[in-house]
Amino acid sequence: MQKTLPTLLLLLLVPMTGAAQAPTPADAKAFVEKAEEQLLKASIAAERANWVASNFITEDTERIAADGNQRRMELAAGLAKEATRFDGLALDAETARKLKLLKLSLVLAAPSDPAKSEALARIAAGMEAAYGRGKWTPPGGEPLSLEEISQRLATSRDPKELAALWAGWHEVGAGLRKDYARYVELGNAGAKELGFADMGAMWRSKYDMPPDAYAKELDRLWEQVKPLYVSLHAYVRMKLREQYGKDVVPEKGPIPAHLLGNMWAQAWGNLYPVLAPKDADPGYDLTKILVEKKTDARQMVRYGEGFFTSLGFETLPKTFWERSLFTRPRDREVVCHASAWCVDWVDDLRLKMCIEINAEDFATVHHELGHNVYQRAYNRQPVLFRDSANDGFHEAIGDVIALSLTPEYLKKVGLLTKTPPPGKDVGYLLNMALEKIAFLPFGLLIDKWRWQAFSGEVPEARWNEAWWDLKLKYQGVAPPVARSEADFDPGAKYHIPAGVPYSRYFLAHVLQFQMHRALAKTAGCTDPIHTCSIYGNKEAGAKLIRMLEMGQSQPWPDALEALTGQREMDATAVLDYFAPLQKWLDEQTKGQPKGW
Repeated sequence: MQKTLPTLLLLLLVPMTGAAQAPTPADAKAFVEKAEEQLLKASIAAERANWVASNFITEDTERIAADGNQRRMELAAGLAKEATRFDGLALDAETARKLKLLKLSLVLAAPSDPAKSEALARIAAGMEAAYGRGKWTPPGGEPLSLEEISQRLATSRDPKELAALWAGWHEVGAGLRKDYARYVELGNAGAKELGFADMGAMWRSKYDMPPDAYAKELDRLWEQVKPLYVSLHAYVRMKLREQYGKDVVPEKGPIPAHLLGNMWAQAWGNLYPVLAPKDADPGYDLTKILVEKKTDARQMVRYGEGFFTSLGFETLPKTFWERSLFTRPRDREVVCHASAWCVDWVDDLRLKMCIEINAEDFATVHHELGHNVYQRAYNRQPVLFRDSANDGFHEAIGDVIALSLTPEYLKKVGLLTKTPPPGKDVGYLLNMALEKIAFLPFGLLIDKWRWQAFSGEVPEARWNEAWWDLKLKYQGVAPPVARSEADFDPGAKYHIPAGVPYSRYFLAHVLQFQMHRALAKTAGCTDPIHTCSIYGNKEAGAKLIRMLEMGQSQPWPDALEALTGQREMDATAVLDYFAPLQKWLDEQTKGQPKGW
């Protein structure tokens, strides 16, 4: 997850100058230049406040961050409204694109009423902080953080304990419902002042296509990959039924959500020991290797940096190592959710992450550094172009690198002494699919739920019901205990109270495979694409750098074409990558029920 101006709340009040005479193209150009100066200044100030608030959670830091975000949000809203003065003018391409992006840059638009604007900023900061402070106390036990609960969910095979842990954390969401309802009300008011029907329409307008076309594009991509997910779901349900018995896991229907090794059932990799084929042991355990080598958090980040420098990227600046947060402090509350920052919009890069020494965080570090190198690559672009081609690109880049964390790569960096023998592909691909393919429907439904909540298609009185309707429709999972509208289960997922759009992650899970396929070809890899690593290949690195440097200066199809030769997002690369696994899954589940 990245932290940058277009993906957060933008802000400072700008006076709405009345147009005594018709504006000219020169006026538009001057307006954009001034707007970029103001946005950069306000963004840096707000980012510094947000950094402190995330790393020192107190009422005072929450207020300071809220004030900074309010100023930045009001600035962006005021500029977005003023930008409409130039609608219809014949402008040069760069100015026209900047004005368009300015009007679409907001994630949360401040209402013009100062009291409502202040309330919105405080609610937004308060919900994120409340989530960061969230804990659950089991009967007779000590308070548990999300990280501690997640560790137990990952390893326990006691369905009663898993259900208690699941229900305990979801209590955190229930306390956010009232604030979230007000957040929706005020956020929609701001979006309507900018000419959008609601916040969902505003979010969907950011992709160089009409909002409805974007929603249809997501559905098209999902239909491409759905058969693979259904096969994976059938296999996992069958194996969990063997593990827990017919009274816990049905032969048909949805999988109980608490059994999937993850609080939100969004990734199932923690179940690999239960699901792994008997003859598909890859012969190594990366978590065990990292621990045995006494790898610390800083060294985990060094591995990530080394991958990017092998492609031709610069080393991370000295300030990165001085200012980042790599481990959870013992003396204060922090937001541990991994995020990458570029505080000054040039090279004050930072990573904020409570790193655990395991294979999952090894990949996550690479993902977050992907944000950092992208932020740095486009730092010479004008301010309004300092973002990814679309937000899915930002999320995809680090994962493109993670797809190259193959056994061959691990051998090159000294984490393996030898690579596994041929024929171990199924276990490797199953482990990967439990993360990547299991995630796809979850990556889709988060914003589908929000779009319904924002538009009023689903009223507040049915929010939780609608959440589980979507979880059932797309993921094929069900809650372990009865739910009602007294609960607010969406609030138990960070990105909901933090107001972070989520369809970007779905796009990223498609784009990363499309990009990997293209970069592997550039690197000259003729083996199956799941075995290809671009580590150390300067030609692939040069192509990647050129695309990253474009930032948001061109529509995303141009950036995609520069890297892949294609102008349309294409999920067939996902199917290509997992083709051996698809065949194996269908063999394993022959005669078993599929779907739910």
